[in-house]
Amino acid sequence: MEAFIATFIYFLIAIIVVLIGLVIFEYITKYKDWDEIENGNQAVALSIAGKIIGICIILSFAIYHSISVWETVIWGGYGVILQVIAYLLFEGLTRKFSVEQKLKENNIAVGIITLAVSIGLAFVIGASIT
Repeated sequence: MEAFIATFIYFLIAIIVVLIGLVIFEYITKYKDWDEIENGNQAVALSIAGKIIGICIILSFAIYHSISVWETVIWGGYGVILQVIAYLLFEGLTRKFSVEQKLKENNIAVGIITLAVSIGLAFVIGASIT
């Protein structure tokens, strides 16, 4: 029975950490993510999907390597922060265009690359959790 309770606790933590991450990303973008998704903006949807998957990948590594629930929460929070930094670096290092503007314009190619950056870096961040 203990394993079922622990799984449920980790499930709740994952939902909370993902929601916090999404609120942070909503705050740092100039557009409203969920309004864009509601209006059919697939590029923003891809970007948000990458962030959700990325945060969950980091959390999965955190759960696997942590010895307590609180340690998982700390690693999950740290992972969200690193995902935000990755997004800002990606935006800052893309000199030819604004990633944020291209996502707002529903540029699917930029959405796919943003998704890949989030997921790829999640594996690197997750693998570094000890």
